Amino acid sequence: MIRLFTEASLKQENLAFSGTPGVSDENRCHGFRPAFCDSITGRVEISRYLNGQPAPMHLIEGLPECWIVARDETFKATAIKHSVVAGFVRDGCFYTRSQAAEAVLAETSQYPLVPAEAEHA
Repeated sequence: MIRLFTEASLKQENLAFSGTPGVSDENRCHGFRPAFCDSITGRVEISRYLNGQPAPMHLIEGLPECWIVARDETFKATAIKHSVVAGFVRDGCFYTRSQAAEAVLAETSQYPLVPAEAEHA
């Protein structure tokens, strides 16, 4: 069975990376912007509000229509393709949560390493 990427998935990831540079609050000052990448096509999208403005956190609702696979009764996006990964963009490059955390760690040496199994927890 294919696992969908939902708001609950985002919350689980945020909990798994809480207190590390794998979340927006901890890596924003290092130039990271919340983004998503389709691991099949390589397409990267910055997280956005519905009005197109960049969002300071990961949001499913502002993603491309072709990534949306489920909506609720009010037509709000509730799930995206299983191949989409939440991460960050910095200097035009996509980083997974673990990669962003490792990059900040390498630059500052102030955070503990994030276990690889925490990715997509």
